Amino acid sequence: MNVNTTLDESTIRESLMQDETSKHALFMQQALNMGERALEEGETPVGCVLVYDNKIVGCGMNDTNRSMNGTRHAEFIAIEQLLQSHPKSILQSTDLYVTVEPCVMCASALRQYRIRSVYFGCRNERFGGTGSILSLHSEYAPALQLIELKTLMLK
Repeated sequence: MNVNTTLDESTIRESLMQDETSKHALFMQQALNMGERALEEGETPVGCVLVYDNKIVGCGMNDTNRSMNGTRHAEFIAIEQLLQSHPKSILQSTDLYVTVEPCVMCASALRQYRIRSVYFGCRNERFGGTGSILSLHSEYAPALQLIELKTLMLK
C-alpha cells in the first residue's frame, strides 16, 4: 500500500518558522542570562552571545564599571573570546544576539568585522548605532542584517 502524504506549504512554513523562533529565543535567553549576570556584578545589564553554526562561540557582558574602561562592552568581550579559539574569518558567518541595540562604537566594530546578523532585544534610544540614532549598517545592509527581537523577549 502506497500512501502519499504531503504537507501543505503553509504547514511547512509554520513549522520552519517555529523552529527558527525557538532558535532565536534560545540564543536570546543566553544573552539575557549574561545581562542578568552583568547587573548582579554592578554593570549596565547588557549581555550577548555570538553564534556560529548554531553553537555559541563567544559571550560577553558589560565590564566598563569594574575595569574602568569604556570600551569593555559586551560585544567587544564576546568577539575577544571568539578570537581566542577561532579564526577571524568565521565572523562573516556569525550572528550576534544582544539584549540592547549596539551603541555606535559597537555597531562600527560589528560592521568592520562583517558580523552576518545582529538580533537585539530592544532599541537604544540614547546611543543606538543600528537605527535608533545612527544607521552605521545602511551602506552595508546586504551583509549585515539587523533584527529587533522584542517579540522574543522571554519573561
